[in-house]
Amino acid sequence: MPSARPLRLLLVAAIAALTLAAAGCGDKADPPTGSAQFAAASAAASAAPPPSSAPAAAPTSAGPVAIPAGVTAGIVIYDRQAKAYVLQQKASWRFRSASLVKLLIALDYFWNKGPSYTVPAADQPQLQVMLRSSDDAAATGLWKANGQREIVERMVQRLGLQDTAPPPVSQPGFWGYTAVSAGDLVRVYQYILDKAPQPVREFIMGNLHQTTKCGTDHYDQSFGIPSTFKAPRAAKQGWSGFGDDPATPCAAAADYTAGAQFVPAAGGTNPPDMMGEVLHTTGTVGENDRYIVAVLSVHPDGSQFSKAAANLTKITKALPLPASTKL
Repeated sequence: MPSARPLRLLLVAAIAALTLAAAGCGDKADPPTGSAQFAAASAAASAAPPPSSAPAAAPTSAGPVAIPAGVTAGIVIYDRQAKAYVLQQKASWRFRSASLVKLLIALDYFWNKGPSYTVPAADQPQLQVMLRSSDDAAATGLWKANGQREIVERMVQRLGLQDTAPPPVSQPGFWGYTAVSAGDLVRVYQYILDKAPQPVREFIMGNLHQTTKCGTDHYDQSFGIPSTFKAPRAAKQGWSGFGDDPATPCAAAADYTAGAQFVPAAGGTNPPDMMGEVLHTTGTVGENDRYIVAVLSVHPDGSQFSKAAANLTKITKALPLPASTKL
């Protein structure tokens, strides 16, 4: 993931512009040519997910999850079977996306490729490694080929995202500085699972169900959802600001639960934090992708990856989901 540090001075100045850009996203013109075709195919291909053979009851109106001191977290859980939110905590709080924007890059890639939505053999490895192993080179290639910031602008319009905005105009190549929220990430998964054409849904979710333990940058991406929930599960992770090379390259299994200290979650609102280290875990949990889970977090500037991963996994283990879904 690109580091946050080299561009801090420029990015701090761009925060205000980024916030204004997000506020104006709903005022754009009609989607680009081909969107109607994709929407029509989406409606035809969408179907309600079959109920689990042994559905687990999820708590409703859950209280807030405790957050470690110095950490800000946005959390949203949606139960697709009950068609209800299990938890919304700082749902609209905006974070820089890191690799979560790769979901939008993938959806934009597919948008005008109907009705078959076939992925050419030459593109298969690039898309697969981007989704499964969070490969940055693959994401950068697709980002540059398809319009950079325009990808985010198009997907905000198409999916009706509320808090998402492209990177600062001065840094169009830095896809990881896209602004997102936990609420919008759940909306993205809702689209993929319930509205996207079947080939698109199967390709994206099929790869997310096969997420690898190690990212191609040698960071261990098994924090959060993969370390908390049993299969079947799917995950798209994100991390940024920890440097290009991990202190401990990904290899053996790691315990990300030790050493986390907790205090109640703080209130208030803020623009995307462009300085602190970010770590995100998103995806689905349970049979038939029943629960959509998004936990986005920003950690104090200078945080070590291992500590941030421990804190995020501790938060994820405290989520109010059935014990039967957890490891």
